[in-house]
Amino acid sequence: MSLPLLAGGFLVVLAFGYRFYGGFIARQFRLDGAAATPAHTKQDGVDFVPTKPFYLLGQHFSAIAAAGPIAGPILAAQQFGWLPALLWIAVGSVFIGAMHDFATLVASVRHGAVSIAEVVRNHLGPTAGLAMLAFIWVALVYVIVAFTDATAATFVSGDAELEGLTFRFNPGGAVAFASIAYLLLAVVMGLVDRFLKPPLWLQTLIFVPGTLGVVWLGTRFSTLLVMDAKSWSVLILIYCFVASLTPVWVLLQPRGYLGGFVLYAALAVGVVGIFYGGLTGEVSIQQPAFSGFQVPGAVGSLFPFLFVTIACGACSGFHGLVCSGTTSKQIDKEPHCKPVGYGAMLLEGFVALIALSTVMIATRGELAGKAPGAVYGAGLGRFIVTVLGKEYLVIATTFGAMAFSTFVFDTLDVSTRLGRYILQELSNRKGQLSAVVGTAVTCGVPLAFVLLAGGGAWRSFWTLFGTSNQLLASLSLLGICVWLKHTNRPFIYALVPMLFVGTVTLSSLVLLVREALLPNAAAATRVNGVVAVVLLALALSLFTVGARALLSRSGPRAAAPAL
Repeated sequence: MSLPLLAGGFLVVLAFGYRFYGGFIARQFRLDGAAATPAHTKQDGVDFVPTKPFYLLGQHFSAIAAAGPIAGPILAAQQFGWLPALLWIAVGSVFIGAMHDFATLVASVRHGAVSIAEVVRNHLGPTAGLAMLAFIWVALVYVIVAFTDATAATFVSGDAELEGLTFRFNPGGAVAFASIAYLLLAVVMGLVDRFLKPPLWLQTLIFVPGTLGVVWLGTRFSTLLVMDAKSWSVLILIYCFVASLTPVWVLLQPRGYLGGFVLYAALAVGVVGIFYGGLTGEVSIQQPAFSGFQVPGAVGSLFPFLFVTIACGACSGFHGLVCSGTTSKQIDKEPHCKPVGYGAMLLEGFVALIALSTVMIATRGELAGKAPGAVYGAGLGRFIVTVLGKEYLVIATTFGAMAFSTFVFDTLDVSTRLGRYILQELSNRKGQLSAVVGTAVTCGVPLAFVLLAGGGAWRSFWTLFGTSNQLLASLSLLGICVWLKHTNRPFIYALVPMLFVGTVTLSSLVLLVREALLPNAAAATRVNGVVAVVLLALALSLFTVGARALLSRSGPRAAAPAL
């Protein structure tokens, strides 16, 4: 089967999923266009702002579509083949991931735009709320660990000898230079906007092409920033510390604005490459559809590790933090929850398909020893040169890998900020000093993990990241099930995905603990085992409380927000 035909069928599945299953979920929630949303009842012009669905969809999609749906499918396809990965992305994104995002967004809106942890606290009690906060913090730490290590690996590679090159070229160094130059470009844009206040169209006209300029500069100064992976990991975590304490106008907002253009450019490149390149025969499937249930050298068996490895491409608890953290405060009308919550996750499924296709068109030799960012960059590079020509291969490949790191830096910043907020809430301390201490702890734990680990440990870290991320989604659905029960509404459509994802992720945690107990286990594996025990304890305590609430015969809670 050809790549364009597979991609076309996948898009049909997403379209039918949005139309029929998304519509079914919307009917269960009885979305009311006349109901006053928190964006109106709490409007403050800062956080609570009614926003048109088209603009809010773009903002929400940019926030959730980070590097997770790129790295996960690439790793899973290399281990188990592209067909199981494709099937799980399609089924998971339609019936689990999109439903989770949609339900979490509606639940937050109906509860006054509070976080999912607060929804859990409202329906399962204060102790469960604290356990949920602690779980979220540990999960965020592993987001930082996994993405830091994977990005550092992308920045490291030897010199490449490519046809037609007249200068020394280091692919990893090129991506590193372009990525850092991109961050500096965002800072310049933030300063210009703050102090000179030019119109946005003029800034866009200058700084968006500037992102392509830094890619070109990366190819020309590719040997300037050549370091080992651990040095890059330390520098990336220092960036996390500084960026998360910096005012949002300095870096977060301009970087997010520019990053949106990079994201949509990467999507456009993927569409052109899949449908144009595949039809002309320049891009064809090279990888096996299925590699087996137990693959030598893989983390483990297809069940449960296929599911947790793909992670955000099919289901992500991190999305629930975005839905209930910022997006719910901007929903203008309740029916907008469907295109924003359900629709954005389906778009992320398409991002995962493009990432998967970059593996499918590569040979085993081309994949050997490469981190996900490098694989993605090489794949996008091949897509671009099918249109522009092979003379642009170096720039095209650097752009693809820089796009990956761009999404990573956005995720790292947001995760560090959220981790700091949670520690401040758990300690009941506010102010600048507590912010610095909370940020230092949130960055310091990942730093210790990365320094203890050996080379290539990001694969081990990624497995626990995916597990904790999807288990967070299951726990969020648990709180939603209890809320639906307390409002005397059906909740089977949330209960079944909650049980499935919970079973997958708890099985993964048990296997990771067992692996850590082996006599020859590496340091990273032992660290994973300790964290897995902590996550198991927190999750089981929440599932126990939730099961009691779901099995109780008590009627609806008077205080529970109604549907």
